[in-house]
Amino acid sequence: MKRKAKRPDKYLLYQHAVQSPEVHVDWMLSAWKDLRRSGPAPKLLREDFCGTYAISCEWVKRSSEHRAIGLDLDPEPLAWGLKHNWKKLDSSQRGRVDAREANVLNSTARGADLLFVGNFSFFIFKERAQLLNYFRIARSSLSSRGLFMLEMAGGPGMIAPLRERKTVRIEDGKSLKKFQYIWHQKKFDPISHDALYAIHFKLEDGSRLDDAFVYDWRLWSIPEVKDLLLEAGFSDAVVYWEKTQRGEGTGDYVRMLAGDNAYSWIAYVVGVK
Repeated sequence: MKRKAKRPDKYLLYQHAVQSPEVHVDWMLSAWKDLRRSGPAPKLLREDFCGTYAISCEWVKRSSEHRAIGLDLDPEPLAWGLKHNWKKLDSSQRGRVDAREANVLNSTARGADLLFVGNFSFFIFKERAQLLNYFRIARSSLSSRGLFMLEMAGGPGMIAPLRERKTVRIEDGKSLKKFQYIWHQKKFDPISHDALYAIHFKLEDGSRLDDAFVYDWRLWSIPEVKDLLLEAGFSDAVVYWEKTQRGEGTGDYVRMLAGDNAYSWIAYVVGVK
């Protein structure tokens, strides 16, 4: 009897294609130094919508004083993160990561120096009142000098119907050497700003994993988010925009008051407590 092919591991593919925990932690520490020029360094990170909590695991690697709390409603990625990310830490690091199956709107996790929301996850909140409530909860979860860091995306390139493909190569891969990552923008409503996106994967053997991840979001704008942060009680809301060189992004995000009118962009908005 022919053995059934093993289903591709969508979380492994996602981490290789999308996530850069080292880069995110580098940026968080840099932004802290920029906004909190004196005083103690950040110690406690809370990662909301943490999924496999790769960023939390990277955070605790940086210092023996670093602790991380990860919150996510879905037990599946949390279980995957336990097996593939948490177990790769040493015993001291493991003891400083607390990944919880929890709703960010009901969290009792307090005292975070940094609260990070990556991969545009807060776009899941489509109503203004709902997002404002989340921002207020986030603010109450921070220490007195805490920062609330939100990763955002936008521009005309985020609303046009398209399939964007890239080949991802894995240097240390064994059975999996490379695969194709496909970002699919399915639809966008200009009245509500509701948008539907999906991630598909195509493997070397020609097999596909369609709709591996599907995102039903509202595409919020930076001015809307800044206004809501101030309304939620933050003392300031600042934007870190990607520097460009010869029209190309450099991967370096710096505090800016005005950005270039990019076709598509990623930026960070930071609420300062």
